[in-house]
Amino acid sequence: MLGHRPPKDANSSPTDEVIRTIDLTKIYSGEVKAVDNLNLSVKAGEIFGLLGPNGAGKTTTAGMLTTRVVPTSGTAMVGGIEVWKHPAKAKAMIGVVPQTNTLDRSLTVWENLYYHGRFFGMTSKTSRAEADRLLKQFRLSERQRAPIFALSGGMAQRLMVARAVMHRPSVLFLDEPTAGLDPQSRIALWEILGELHQGGQTILLTTHYMEEADQLCSRLAIIDHGRMLALGTPSELKASTGIDSAVMVSTDGDLDVLSAKLKANIQGATDARVIEGKVLLEVKGTHGVLPAVIQLADASGITVTDLSVSEPTLETVFIRLTGKDLRE
Repeated sequence: MLGHRPPKDANSSPTDEVIRTIDLTKIYSGEVKAVDNLNLSVKAGEIFGLLGPNGAGKTTTAGMLTTRVVPTSGTAMVGGIEVWKHPAKAKAMIGVVPQTNTLDRSLTVWENLYYHGRFFGMTSKTSRAEADRLLKQFRLSERQRAPIFALSGGMAQRLMVARAVMHRPSVLFLDEPTAGLDPQSRIALWEILGELHQGGQTILLTTHYMEEADQLCSRLAIIDHGRMLALGTPSELKASTGIDSAVMVSTDGDLDVLSAKLKANIQGATDARVIEGKVLLEVKGTHGVLPAVIQLADASGITVTDLSVSEPTLETVFIRLTGKDLRE
């Protein structure tokens, strides 16, 4: 469990819209529609998440908002500025942490921050002070003179976030910020993002990690094939399933037969289907559901090899919307 969870109600009544897309569309060669008429609105002070599987259009959407991908049609606005009409102005208002490591390997940790500040017009004195401050905030002071290649993946990611916020952008964009990080590094980065959020930083992140979206995001949009499937707070999205429990049943018997029997005979069952070699049973109410599943399977001559029950998750929401696993 996180030692520090950013409050979902920080800046709970933001009124300033800092990101807006209107029918934003990107079609690649071969008529591949990566983003399909996407309409988003992000308010100041939010951590807003784009959640979806690989290839859903998350990175392309972030790219169009940060001048890295040219839209086919539609409008992308940040801070009231149309990104592709005024790219230079837009770049001054955003901080970007891409999926790949873009740190300058010819510079030290401290120099990566110092020269970033100078590039954005800071005086030498201010840039020095900000570099020192951020290294302390991001737990990197002891590595300030180290070369970039000496950093772990988690340290490098923290340094890229520190660099991205050094010029105090209106919006911080993070594309799959914890992909490939170990659990300790992931939690450390979550805590830092929570601190930035508490300080009023607006953040848009893309992720395919459900726990990350649940822990961090004030609101999120679930997208797939470039289209928005659902929008709301994590709690609202999970409540939209209309169920209380998700029961996963493993068996070496006929999954389709068991699925049909569970759906027809378990009290409160709203749906049952085969997902990745298991039966997912969705139920309203929880009392006595596990014994009832085992009893029904035994009566049908089917042996249950594993059984688990959980509250609805964002993955449950996604499966209900698309019929496939979120991590494909």
